[in-house]
Amino acid sequence: MRLPYCHHLPGVKLHIVKMKRINILIDGPITTSIITDQLSLLSERTDCGGHSFFLGQVRADSIGDKTVAAIEYSAYETMVSSEADIIIGSITDEFKDVKSVQIIHSTGLVKAGEISLLVLVSAGHRRQAIDACSKTVELIKERLPVWKKEIFEDSSHHWRKNS
Repeated sequence: MRLPYCHHLPGVKLHIVKMKRINILIDGPITTSIITDQLSLLSERTDCGGHSFFLGQVRADSIGDKTVAAIEYSAYETMVSSEADIIIGSITDEFKDVKSVQIIHSTGLVKAGEISLLVLVSAGHRRQAIDACSKTVELIKERLPVWKKEIFEDSSHHWRKNS
């Protein structure tokens, strides 16, 4: 498993995850153990009063007469890190109370019902955490170079356009 990308603001005392490798992508679904690991670290954040957490799940959408069984995610890995930096920079510029932003996104095959995106924003106060998390998700959908090939139950597929 590749390590998730965790961005912390300069000067903020870090107790959570200190990672040298800047990469937000993991192969396959985001498992409950990954989610639990991220949540268990929150108690160490004594500088934060609010954490906002978003999980994106693959839906079994019906498209015409077909049902989505999975999504195969592919990414321009080199550009993902730089775009994540831009997104996080935008968030921390707009929301001054934000202490950290964590983004984990799946690549490869993720079945309907499984988690493909995790965003965790920690801030001094809840409103900043909630608003910043929502904005982060929107920017990820808009800017992150990740593509989705929907695989149908009959094994046919089509590429999904990002909205």
